[in-house]
Amino acid sequence: MRKVQSARCSADSITVSFEVFRHPLWSIILPLIVLIFPPAMYGEDKNKLDINQNNVATTAKNLLSKSRLPSVQRKQVLGVWLTNSPSPLYYDKQKLKTAVDELEKAGFSVLYPNVWSRGTTFHTSQIAPLEPALKTAGVDLDPICSLSKEAHQRGMKVVPWFEYGLMEPADAAVVEEHPEWVLSRANGDSVMKMHGKEMVWLNPAHPQVRERFIGLVVEVMKRCRMDGLQLDDHFAWPVELGYDPYTTALYTAEFGITPPRDHTNRYWMAWRRRKLTGLLRQLRIRLEKEALPVRISLSPGPFRFAYNHWLQDWELWAIGELIDDLVVQNYAYSLRGYAKDLNQPALRKAREWGMPVQIGVLAGFGKRTTSMDVLKEKVRLANDRGYGVIYFYWEGLWGKHSGSEGSQFRKDSFMKMGSEE
Repeated sequence: MRKVQSARCSADSITVSFEVFRHPLWSIILPLIVLIFPPAMYGEDKNKLDINQNNVATTAKNLLSKSRLPSVQRKQVLGVWLTNSPSPLYYDKQKLKTAVDELEKAGFSVLYPNVWSRGTTFHTSQIAPLEPALKTAGVDLDPICSLSKEAHQRGMKVVPWFEYGLMEPADAAVVEEHPEWVLSRANGDSVMKMHGKEMVWLNPAHPQVRERFIGLVVEVMKRCRMDGLQLDDHFAWPVELGYDPYTTALYTAEFGITPPRDHTNRYWMAWRRRKLTGLLRQLRIRLEKEALPVRISLSPGPFRFAYNHWLQDWELWAIGELIDDLVVQNYAYSLRGYAKDLNQPALRKAREWGMPVQIGVLAGFGKRTTSMDVLKEKVRLANDRGYGVIYFYWEGLWGKHSGSEGSQFRKDSFMKMGSEE
């Protein structure tokens, strides 16, 4: 567990019953409590952590109670991500209805439709522009709420997937209008190549960026029935970014010095991680205030990669109850690599604490289609550890990315797998 130098707390300063301290997980939970209550929450003194004793005691007891939850006994989730690119699904209501019918027959229980892609939405928004292809096809198609209606009629859950998170096309109107919102490298460059496109990241620490992103989430959630929401690896702070004027001024105001030039400096990483965590916490508070479903699913990569590259400390977020569900992407080519990632300590801990855990498995995309034999083995390996499975993505099941096995063979295979559950 990483140490946080800006906050220290000893067990002697916390009043918790002796029975709590005797629990074998206390040695893990105590340092995590230090992380859950960052200095920014308790005034301007960065060298002192004033923790409310009742909050600490409650948090400790909750975590210890969670460690005993029988997470492996719940029915394992089977889900799939659905998106418009590349797929005609969003632009034809009959195709969408047929897809939901087939997924229900194959045993799928949760659908994750993409609602935020390349800086655009799939509804008329007060915050962001409409997705161009939907504008051409007709916004009245309303693919997201149409899918929600079809799925809920069949007893399936729908979790809107905010795929692009804080990432925007470099030429997006919001980037041109608000360059002060954009993160940058130490050399001043802000552009990152993602999915073959030039993209930039909006600053999670900037109040107006926070207001915009949270407003977008709330807007989507209010439109029709949803069963929570999902953020993924683009809800992040890329580790090489953070040298823009706004972030530099914010850091300097707090510490009296400019940010370290080494973007991998662990204290500099922890400071930026706390800002990202602050946005996540603020989102939960707003959802509660709006009486919307407060169930946040996160779909990151393996823990070390997620933190070292994107500053996503999902282990901390899990035990801090900032997320409610994990879908960890595991797109390893080999079964050996896949199995190794299933055994990462942070993943095992999340399940032990009672966190619902699913594994993101690549069914097919582009030129890479996973054979049915390999998919069956990956599902078995995940299920044997108590994890559900979410496939990426719809067209990779038995659609346009069916590969050499063909659509009908794969559809029949998935139907059979679903009937065996």
